[in-house]
Amino acid sequence: MTDRTADLAAEQRGHWQRTYRDHPDMYGTGPSDPARYAASRFPAGARVVDLGAGHGRDSLFFARRGFAVTALDFSAEGLDQLRRHAAAEGLDVTALAHDVRDPLPLADGSADAVYAHMLLCMALTTAQLHALVAEIRRVLVPGGVFVYTVRHTGDAHYGVGTAHGDDIYETGGFAVHFFDRPLVDDLAADWTLEEVLAFEEGELPRRLWRVTQVR
Repeated sequence: MTDRTADLAAEQRGHWQRTYRDHPDMYGTGPSDPARYAASRFPAGARVVDLGAGHGRDSLFFARRGFAVTALDFSAEGLDQLRRHAAAEGLDVTALAHDVRDPLPLADGSADAVYAHMLLCMALTTAQLHALVAEIRRVLVPGGVFVYTVRHTGDAHYGVGTAHGDDIYETGGFAVHFFDRPLVDDLAADWTLEEVLAFEEGELPRRLWRVTQVR
């Protein structure tokens, strides 16, 4: 990791910590549409890892649906909110503070499914994305499902704001790695790529892909 990459990572960690502190439940308490899809795609009773879980709206939804959930995020503030909500509902969610630039703190073959809503399009370099997807493959069982969403190069914010290289642009304090289709295909090498679905979310709206691939 270069000094500039490390600096950007530290800036983003602090930015998200302040964001979750100042705006609790900023994304609402109901599940996202990608989470609803993922729940229908994952096998019953699956061990699900939610990467970049934030304050946990999707993790909590998965737990309500009977999945065994492990939620990872680098924001301690977001995870504290998740734990409080889980405790209030009596849900069993394991919440771990972790930066996905480091190896996942999970054993080989310990998950049946991995979910990541807009985590991969954070301020991660292409090299870091390949390392992360290799880690996801490691923790999944054979046949395990990985569902993720990312903003793509057709998004209105692509090319706008401060350029950090590697198709990473920062606006309003948020740094985003915008995906092109070759990157999606490269990250699916050695996987079965089931679907790449375009959809929109939010007021801008953000333009995203929902990707489903199987180990």
